[in-house]
Amino acid sequence: MRSLRSALPLLLLALLLACPSGAAAAQAGDKPEFDMHAPYVRYHFADGDMDFTFGSVVLGSTTNGGCEIGEAFATAAAIKDGDAASWQEEWLKMAARTEARGEQSLAGGHKVSARQQLMRASNYYRIGLMAMLPDDPRLPKTGLKARALMRKAGQLMEPPLEYFEVPFEGTVLPGYFRKAKAGSAPQKTLLMLGGGETFAEDLIFYIMPQAIERGYNFMTVDLPGQGLLPLEKKYFRADMWKPIMAVVDLAMKRPDVDKKRFAAFGISGGGGFAPQTAEHDPRIKAVAMNSCVVDAYPLFASMTPVTTATPDKVASWNSFHANTVKGVAWRWGVPMDNIPGLVEANRGFAFDPAKVGIPALSFIGEGEYRNPETQRQQKLCMDGLPNPKKKFVVTPLNEGASNHCIMENRSVMAQVLFDWLDDVLK
Repeated sequence: MRSLRSALPLLLLALLLACPSGAAAAQAGDKPEFDMHAPYVRYHFADGDMDFTFGSVVLGSTTNGGCEIGEAFATAAAIKDGDAASWQEEWLKMAARTEARGEQSLAGGHKVSARQQLMRASNYYRIGLMAMLPDDPRLPKTGLKARALMRKAGQLMEPPLEYFEVPFEGTVLPGYFRKAKAGSAPQKTLLMLGGGETFAEDLIFYIMPQAIERGYNFMTVDLPGQGLLPLEKKYFRADMWKPIMAVVDLAMKRPDVDKKRFAAFGISGGGGFAPQTAEHDPRIKAVAMNSCVVDAYPLFASMTPVTTATPDKVASWNSFHANTVKGVAWRWGVPMDNIPGLVEANRGFAFDPAKVGIPALSFIGEGEYRNPETQRQQKLCMDGLPNPKKKFVVTPLNEGASNHCIMENRSVMAQVLFDWLDDVLK
């Protein structure tokens, strides 16, 4: 997940279509552009894309067991700034070392140690997939390794983390479900939806522990365009509500899901997918967005880095950034040498706020909210939502809760979300 140096913050956690830094653009005589994934605090790397990923994605996961600070900085110290191959090599090395520790503990019957190590190993393999192109033979192997380790770690949790597969249009949507507590009594449930480059495992580290602590069942899934599904030519689609409804079908069959207290929460592009589904599916009783994406098409059409990304321009970018942009195009079924094609590919990624009649929350980090187009999208959403139980929150830079999806302060993010959900799902 990287940056799209554009005037439009909202889109997908993988809509990390960054362009050269604002400073570099200014030196070239161009107007500096807003970067929705800018790291508002310097973490480690000079390259903005890599530093955002390190600070928000990697270090941010520490709260929920996805990272150890020592392991993160030991790995970062060996990475060549802005180089995709170096990033991948070093994180895959750390993943293997952490996996070995986990397997050693498991063999000795030390389940807590094994669970903690295997979870981090899963996350490190996932982090090693960053900026990896789809023709790289390591991509499917590494993605499946991350999934296998998460499944193994999940069986060491209490209650266990369950793996499931939802049949959908000739394939399956892989996902996870964890009960808030043992037994079959109905509990309030959170369905977590990611954005552009999300894997289901990411969302476990994003918020699952906070959900369980507050008495919510947790559920997440890879949708078309996410995880490894583009390898099966299952790309993002304008009617994202259809695969999501198939996942809701599965949830509604579970006796431990309280049908009257079922909420959907989407981050980045999921900030459009979740309300779009709520527009079509009355089984969703509350919807939260971080943050709201009313219509992706005009957002992309306004993104100069996308519309002007000629092959020559892309070739001038460092490998971490260039590979990320190409990978995002691939997830939309757009040729990787035609980045401007992402504009047309996002036609129809929209919802009508007036048709979402349930309680709704949109929230966003202060840095990401600085962009006028982002503000316009939030206003469209909040003005159009008919339910009086709607709320908009901007989390503060001076509390380190300012980046895209507030990934660098997941405690504040969870406080905003769950305090609101607790009130509306009483």
